[in-house]
Amino acid sequence: MRVLVVEDELRMASLIRRGLTAEGLAADVTARGEDALWMAEAHDYDAIVLDVMLPGLSGFETCRRLRINGIWAPVLMLTARDAVEDRVAGLDNGADDYLVKPFAFAELLARLRALARRGEPERPSVLSVGDLTLDPATREVRRGSAEIVLAAKEFALLELFMRRPGEVLSRLHLLEHAWDFAYDARSNVVDVHVRRLRLKIDEPFGRRSLETVRGAGYRLRAEA
Repeated sequence: MRVLVVEDELRMASLIRRGLTAEGLAADVTARGEDALWMAEAHDYDAIVLDVMLPGLSGFETCRRLRINGIWAPVLMLTARDAVEDRVAGLDNGADDYLVKPFAFAELLARLRALARRGEPERPSVLSVGDLTLDPATREVRRGSAEIVLAAKEFALLELFMRRPGEVLSRLHLLEHAWDFAYDARSNVVDVHVRRLRLKIDEPFGRRSLETVRGAGYRLRAEA
């Protein structure tokens, strides 16, 4: 997942970004709603974490404008206020979920996983392709009964592939959803991580499920 975090409190923004990155997610951060609008136009985010109290455009107005502009990435609103009218205002302006500060980071992750599932035609809590399974909540990956230990970025890539089995995913798509602004689109970082992923999910099991499609990208075979 690639997440846009809109939070003007620097310490909170840093904690959220650090936590998301540690879990293998890509996170871009901005402190202003105005910046969030153009960033969401420029990138296909899997979710947006949006604080209510922002300088300039409020979180409510930012969310409303995102929807007017046709941006339908799931929005999780953060607020220090627990009044019913605030929750109603956020949801009525297009938010998908609401989380009150202070919150447990584990709950933030769980809510982001739930929002990601809403965009899928099928919404299993555990992804399965052939005998390959991935649990986003426990971060466990298995090939049959054998457990596979993946680094955070390898896990993020495999989750992208398993959410769209049989589809060719371009290097740019993988880069945009698994890395943040710090990476150059011309980098070979995707190829390096795909090779590492193959060494763990395919080679020990005599499989060739993660395919290179020349000139297009990579594909996880639907039968894995």
